[in-house]
Amino acid sequence: MANFYCKWCGRKYSSVSSLTAGSCSANPDGKKHELYEGSEKSEYTCKFCGREYSSLTSLTMGTCPKSPTKKHQPAL
Repeated sequence: MANFYCKWCGRKYSSVSSLTAGSCSANPDGKKHELYEGSEKSEYTCKFCGREYSSLTSLTMGTCPKSPTKKHQPAL
C-alpha cells in the first residue's frame, strides 16, 4: 500500500483524497494539505538551504531563513 505525504506538514495519508480533504495549518496560504510529489527517502533535503532531515515531518517543522515562506520545503 502506498503512502502519500503533505509537502507542508509531512503528515502521512493512505490516499490522495484523504490528504487533500483536510486543512493544513502549516500551509503558508492557510489552505488544505498538498501532495508531496517526491518519493519516500531515507533523508529529505530542503530545496532552499540544503539541510538534510531523517523524515519529511522533521524537515517541515523547522524554519528556513532562505525560504520565501520561512519554512523548509522538500526538494524532489
